[in-house]
Amino acid sequence: MPPSPDHIRATAEAYLARHPGERGALAALFDALAGKDDPTSRKAFPTHVTCSAIVIDSSSRMLHIQHNATGKALAPGGHNEPGDQNLPGAALRELFEETGIPRDAVVPLPGFETVPLDIDVHDIAANPAKSEPTHQHVDFRWAFLLRAQHAVTL
Repeated sequence: MPPSPDHIRATAEAYLARHPGERGALAALFDALAGKDDPTSRKAFPTHVTCSAIVIDSSSRMLHIQHNATGKALAPGGHNEPGDQNLPGAALRELFEETGIPRDAVVPLPGFETVPLDIDVHDIAANPAKSEPTHQHVDFRWAFLLRAQHAVTL
């Protein structure tokens, strides 16, 4: 079962306790949480939740991958799936799917075990090939440290 609206709301409120000035920027998220659609579904419009993994190595470098659709260098991440139980778990699944880095190769950045490093709201252009209108992603960005024994070239 995907992350519940209650889990998403509690996570967003924990984030806002640290960043109260960002409440207005997250209005679309709270609107989506009040709606009837599953806010984690990629078919929930105009807004749905995504998750990313910010991976930092021992040299303070951050992992980026080239996003297929945009060609931009971004942190690994994407849409939630029905098997995701929580938001950081969705970010870890995406990390593995997009890079091959397993869950046990990273640990949460201390102080960010249950609170995302950032929540970013960004616009996504319409994609007629997927019958998707212009919409917004509310991306919960989770910070992880790469364990030394799993060092990779970032």
